[in-house]
Amino acid sequence: MNERIYSVLEFDRIISQLTDQASTSLGKEKTQQLKPYTELESVQNKQAETDQALQIIRLHGNMPFGSITDIRPSLKRVNIGGFLNASECLQVGNLLYGAKTLKRAINQLEEPESPLIREKAASIVPLTELEREIKNCIDEDGTVMDSASDKLRSIRTKIRTNENRIRDRLAGFTKSSSHMLSDAIVTIRNDRYVLPVKQEYRGAIGGIVHDQSSSGQTLFMEPQAVVEANNTLSEAKADEKIEVDRILRELSMLIAADVEPLSENVKVLAELDFIFARANLAMSMKAAMPEMNDEGIIDVKQARHPLLSDDEVVSNDIALGEDFHAIVITGPNTGGKTVTLKLVGLLTLMAQSGLQVPAFDGCRLAVFEDVFADIGDEQSIEQSLSTFSSHMTNIVDILDKITDKTLVLFDELGAGTDPQEGAALAMAILDNVVNKRARVIATTHYPELKAYGYNREEVINASVEFDVETLKPTYRLLIGVPGRSNAFDISRRLGLSEDVIDSAKQLIGTETTDVENMIESLDYARREAEKDYEAAQVTLEEANQLKADLEKAWNQLENKKEDLYKKAEEKAKQAVEKSKQEAEEIVSTLRSMKQDASLKEHEWIEARKLFDEAKPNLQTTQTKSEEVKKTKTDEDLAVGDEVKLLTLDQNGTIVEVVNKNTFQVQVGMMKMKVKKNDLQRLKRKQPVEEQPRTMVKGSTSHVKPELDLRGERYEDAMQQLDKYIDEALLAGYNNVSIIHGKGTGALRKGVQEFAKKHRKIKSAASGNMNEGGSGVTIFELS
Repeated sequence: MNERIYSVLEFDRIISQLTDQASTSLGKEKTQQLKPYTELESVQNKQAETDQALQIIRLHGNMPFGSITDIRPSLKRVNIGGFLNASECLQVGNLLYGAKTLKRAINQLEEPESPLIREKAASIVPLTELEREIKNCIDEDGTVMDSASDKLRSIRTKIRTNENRIRDRLAGFTKSSSHMLSDAIVTIRNDRYVLPVKQEYRGAIGGIVHDQSSSGQTLFMEPQAVVEANNTLSEAKADEKIEVDRILRELSMLIAADVEPLSENVKVLAELDFIFARANLAMSMKAAMPEMNDEGIIDVKQARHPLLSDDEVVSNDIALGEDFHAIVITGPNTGGKTVTLKLVGLLTLMAQSGLQVPAFDGCRLAVFEDVFADIGDEQSIEQSLSTFSSHMTNIVDILDKITDKTLVLFDELGAGTDPQEGAALAMAILDNVVNKRARVIATTHYPELKAYGYNREEVINASVEFDVETLKPTYRLLIGVPGRSNAFDISRRLGLSEDVIDSAKQLIGTETTDVENMIESLDYARREAEKDYEAAQVTLEEANQLKADLEKAWNQLENKKEDLYKKAEEKAKQAVEKSKQEAEEIVSTLRSMKQDASLKEHEWIEARKLFDEAKPNLQTTQTKSEEVKKTKTDEDLAVGDEVKLLTLDQNGTIVEVVNKNTFQVQVGMMKMKVKKNDLQRLKRKQPVEEQPRTMVKGSTSHVKPELDLRGERYEDAMQQLDKYIDEALLAGYNNVSIIHGKGTGALRKGVQEFAKKHRKIKSAASGNMNEGGSGVTIFELS
């Protein structure tokens, strides 16, 4: 991309804002090298990085970059065999600590949608051993610590001992010979402890003179008494320097061994700081991530110029590249046409650089191979070129380079020469650019270009709105509406007489008048459409609110209905449980009284089973409603009808009609009176021819659902069983119980053999524990 466009569109000011957002010198250097990418995949990747970092900042705050510095010069020196001082070694240790801290912070994030950031953080190499070695040798002030080696500790102990001895001796001089001293202090000259002695007492003190004051009245003398101690101290300090140099040399060698991973860490940290700087800039601009394409489509809503303050900027909607490839903007000076040009160009450069743009979510921007602009006064005194010549020189260069992957911005196209010729040139230039399928936005004053926009399918007119009432531009861009001349209206508002204005109108051509009238009509239609749109939006919001209120009320009603059903079910369940408990008590009492000796054990088991199954059938609301409809029937019930007892969820047979609303029903071994509303007919009794009634043991008026063969001889039992099965089939039973007892098992075996041979018996199985177990066989009849 051509370098000139950065200064023309003031992209360097965006770079400056981005640099301020970086936390480290590494990141700042990276921001200053930022250039737009021209490959769609690269741009999309950079935009994704920025957006993921922005989500992290919003949810967790900024990442820790504080202790990270640029160590590349140090790495370069150790890589060629040089040694680092303590401060440089400390910077390496700090970078390792900062890298480890940053990696841990990113890994601990609970944000799953940041794979690109996590991937970069994963490439940081901790180098824990090297960091530990540096921290064990150098303190936070950049000084080699005593603990760096045992020898250094010993040397520094010796130094402190000698220093204390020298101070003590010199302190004695300051007390006993204070009159000989210019000041009762101990000071240092040439790394040796000395006293400030008056000139006249030089011989009295004795020793070595290391320095004197500017006046010569004070001599800085090392008394003879401490010369030896100072010599010992100097030797110890020399040993200290040798040991410190050795320690730093070893640390430098350790750092040199890890130059490659350290260099990679520097690159990763610089890149991460760069990414988070882009995210912080997006947050400060209240920007959004654009959807990028390589089809030349620009579609932004409420876009704001990023270099204008909030009280100056006006948001605009801009669309280009789908229905039309060129926009021709007309309107008065200072109306914002140039700002609009720069806005589109600057948003494009920002988006292609991985920066989010100040616009609404869902904006779309294109990736161009190049962006060209001819904006501003390009007059060159040195080249003796006029404004027109300078512009044409730039335009000629642009026309030679444009392709279908180019965005072109022309400001005041064709200006600076004869209006008629300038307008013709402007239209020819626009035709050339449009024919090459480039995207172009141009501003102009020429009224001829208004008609040009209507005569080209790929070109659309636009204007910058002007408020005639206030005589000020609103800076709003109006796509599809050409700018109208406001000279007459402005003159009228400023007090020019109507006669003069009417005379001026008569001097202009009818075609110009027609165009202006058309533009005024379009402008009026636009304003009316905006009013209708606003009214429709209000109505839509009210309708949405009403819909939400109705849905809320409906949900509350459904919840309330469900609660009522649950309460009713619970109440019914409690009632049945109570009845079951009472019935259980009655059965228990009867059993204990043993009043009816003929009552057999399996009959008690049958009754107990009936009680156990007497539970409410709790169903969904819809099923209950359907069941209620089924129970409300006016059908007549008759003896022999197979029915369902809705209250007990049991099947039985009507054995007696008590009255029209009450029936006696046989359920297993029990008979009970049931209301008609609690019965549902399952099967009506089929009429049969009159046959002599066969009496079965235990039956006097009808066929029971079971046959008791206990105590019978085998042959008699088989004859009774054969007759009983015939009558059970005539009675319409589906299942019957044959009670044969356990005994020797011969009778049970005979019953089961009988079942295998009878063609109307589908299956035979022993009863459950509560039905008599192996002492009963249940036949299923067909």
